[in-house]
Amino acid sequence: MNRLASESSPYLLQHKDNPVNWWPWSPEAFAEARQRDLPVLLSVGYSTCHWCHVMAHESFEDEATAAQMNEHFVCVKVDREERPDVDAVYMTATQAMTGQGGWPMTVFLTPDGEPFYAGTYFPPQDGYGLPSFRRLLASIANAWQNDREKLTGNARALTDHIREASRPRPSQGDLPAGFLQQAPDKLRRVFDADLGGFGGAPKFPAPTLLEFLLTRPEGRDMALHTLRRMAAGGIYDQLGGGFHRYSVDERWLVPHFEKMLYDNAQLTRVLVQAYQHTDDEDFARLARETLTYLEREMLSPAGGFYSAQDADTPTDHGGVEGLTFTWTPAEIRAVLGGDSALIERVYGVTDQGNFLDPHRREYGSRNVLHLPTPLEQLARDLGEDPQAFHSRVDQARARLLEAREQRTQPGTDDKVLTSWNGLALAAFADAARVLGEPRYLEIARQNAEFVRRELRLPDGTLRHTFKDGQARVEGLLEDHALYGLGLVALFQAGGDLGHLEWARELWTLVRRDFWDEDAGVFHSTGGQAEPLLSRQVQGFDSAVLSDNAAAALLGLWMHRYFADQEAEAIARRTVQSFRTDMQAAPSGFGGLWRAAAFLHAGHTEVAILGTAAERAPLERVAARFPLPFTALAFTEPGGNLPVLEGRRGGGTAYVCVNHACQLPTQAPEELARQLGSLRTE
Repeated sequence: MNRLASESSPYLLQHKDNPVNWWPWSPEAFAEARQRDLPVLLSVGYSTCHWCHVMAHESFEDEATAAQMNEHFVCVKVDREERPDVDAVYMTATQAMTGQGGWPMTVFLTPDGEPFYAGTYFPPQDGYGLPSFRRLLASIANAWQNDREKLTGNARALTDHIREASRPRPSQGDLPAGFLQQAPDKLRRVFDADLGGFGGAPKFPAPTLLEFLLTRPEGRDMALHTLRRMAAGGIYDQLGGGFHRYSVDERWLVPHFEKMLYDNAQLTRVLVQAYQHTDDEDFARLARETLTYLEREMLSPAGGFYSAQDADTPTDHGGVEGLTFTWTPAEIRAVLGGDSALIERVYGVTDQGNFLDPHRREYGSRNVLHLPTPLEQLARDLGEDPQAFHSRVDQARARLLEAREQRTQPGTDDKVLTSWNGLALAAFADAARVLGEPRYLEIARQNAEFVRRELRLPDGTLRHTFKDGQARVEGLLEDHALYGLGLVALFQAGGDLGHLEWARELWTLVRRDFWDEDAGVFHSTGGQAEPLLSRQVQGFDSAVLSDNAAAALLGLWMHRYFADQEAEAIARRTVQSFRTDMQAAPSGFGGLWRAAAFLHAGHTEVAILGTAAERAPLERVAARFPLPFTALAFTEPGGNLPVLEGRRGGGTAYVCVNHACQLPTQAPEELARQLGSLRTE
């Protein structure tokens, strides 16, 4: 009996018709394993994962394989995005056994949940240096019956490793002199000065690292160059806006085509900050196009943002990766007619193609659109007026996008995750403030209303996921910390003190439910959460700002706005606890490096007080300046906030550094002069 039909996760629902007798993660599944004296086969993935789809089609939809699974195992399916706490525990085991991780993740457990064997994708026949999935099933079933002592010994050893790996380490004392400089210095050694990014293929966007580097004058060039090279590559959707998950090559040319909310939200913030540093309108354009994509395809009518879009386009023969997004010359000519030759040159389209289909192992003349030559240079080369040239390209882009919209589209995972919505909230709020777009502010406010209405419980805690009218899974540290950061950005953009107070409420919950005073770190799950093999402690960013980094940054904002000395001390201890890891692998800790930079920055405040109309000229000036660690308060006078105390409105700006303030001003030119002195923070 397959028990997934009543679940809300799109990933689990993709498997509801498998002949496998799937259970969702639940105590009942493990009770069944104990009653039948069978091991548990845990399969973890997510709805937009290409190789998850491949393994499902090859194995989980196969009657003979399913019969083998049902006879010898209790089979449990987990959506890693719905249960990142479960995923994190067993990913530690997988990495310990194989030296790497990924999805689909396949882990075999005792009925007590202890892992004894782990891997990722297994093919239907022996290949890729891996046994076939059915041969693996037979081997483990035989060992469970005839060599169980060895398996349970493996389980004890792996469980001990998981617990040791997640054991908090005491704070390591004050940060040494020159600590912040170490990250840019070490990163430059692996920086690709030609193509941008760090290391070779595959290349990931690493938005948390880029955001940190933008705060450092000695590292800013690496971030800006990487953004420009990414924007010219196929990892950026040249027609529809937004970024794909990562590039399979070192040139940012051919992406893995899934699109994730977290990548696009975080990269939007980076682009907005890059625009502030450079006044380069291309960065502003890219931010707007990415937000247009999110609004068009990822925003629910109720105000929440969906999680992801698939890499594969559904066909009669299964999914084909990239089919929606790639083009043959003939397809472009059918849409554009006489304009096709120019657009083929603009986007690097050739008869040979540049996209290697991983299943057919051939190019098939399909092309990933990219910009091999900057448009300004190409206009000069062709002797065309740049403005007219851009207009022709934009018109052709619109026609191609319209034609692409008529194709079969990849699936969308329409569950709403609180943590990732916090990232999107911050992106729209920042863009509203810096780019002067009221529409973005309205979307951000609607998102906050949605989360308060659907995901906030009466005691103030948050749920992790929302789908089909149901809020599920006890909120994790990432939910409370990342949404709190989004609310800080919303206050900075809209001036509603209620949003900042809500962020303060979430900080109180983060401090109460997740902080480990003895160890000086935050746990990923609260003390009342479902007990797993261990409570994880995460400082490494992976693709999303780590929950310890998010909590530390939220604590620092509470110190800036509310003079909360304890919050600042907690943030400092958090960074100190991870400092050895940060020094050893700086590329994986962009969020904590940013927290370290925040700690190092002067205590700066910029308040602009008055009605919205009175503030507007001064806010436009402030929007030009990158002030990542400055307490911004653009609001009405009054309110219980130290930065507002005793200050009049009427459209007056106050700039203070380390509690020493410059003269209040109502003149935009004078405010620009005062803010110019803060650019080195």
